[in-house]
Amino acid sequence: MTKALVLGGGGMTGIAWEFGVLAGLARGGVTVGDADVIVGTSAGSVVGTVLAAGIPLEDAVAAQTVAGPGGPAPAVDIAPAMAAFALLADRSRPREEIMAEIGKMALATPTGDEKAHIARLTAQLPVADWPAPDLRITAVDTDGGKPAVFDRSSGVPLPLAVAASCAVPCVFSPITIDGKRYMDGGVRSGTNADLAEGAQALLVIAPMAGLARPLIDREIAKVAPARRLVIEPDEAALEAIGPNALDPSRRAAAAEAGLRQGEALAGAVRAIWTD
Repeated sequence: MTKALVLGGGGMTGIAWEFGVLAGLARGGVTVGDADVIVGTSAGSVVGTVLAAGIPLEDAVAAQTVAGPGGPAPAVDIAPAMAAFALLADRSRPREEIMAEIGKMALATPTGDEKAHIARLTAQLPVADWPAPDLRITAVDTDGGKPAVFDRSSGVPLPLAVAASCAVPCVFSPITIDGKRYMDGGVRSGTNADLAEGAQALLVIAPMAGLARPLIDREIAKVAPARRLVIEPDEAALEAIGPNALDPSRRAAAAEAGLRQGEALAGAVRAIWTD
């Protein structure tokens, strides 16, 4: 049975919550690191890399309670990004056209040093090279809004792929790869679950599913898996995560909420994941 794990975008708190869910599942006796395909978008690209590299999930959760290299990450104003992503709600225009517009906004907005963003993301990765599992990291070309998928065969260094996937438009600088500038993979979709096409068992862990559940459902329909499950934050987790996905002060609470949910959902995940 082909198994695919999709890890969605969700900022700093999304990273923490996803690590919590995965660790909670493991505490419940279900490990999903054996997925044949791992699709990571934005926050999910960081979590997917850690999982694919075989780093103990309990260590990943513990890291959410301490400051990273160089001290605690600063809180970031998410309002400009929310304004950009809000454009995607307009169903009267082609999505590709809106993605291209967001790309122009990302390039025009002063967002600081590109190298600093790469260094910040690189510090969160346990490896510099692509791990052995089939890890697919999403991004979007700012020129025309074309989607991109990076993997170990793409020739793109892993830290650059992750930094590009996490380059929230109008907040962090787009990342230059082979002369092109790339932004957050969440501009195309918060999960990009359709990239798991062919999977028979599909597990989607999506911190921001509540904002785009119809799109996620359409993506899952394209995959047409025999077994499927979407895990999204419950009410208590949403309260722990808070309104700003880029607020580092919420990481510990988000991780704890994820742990609780993961343990509670271990049986449901086992039902779709185990042959």
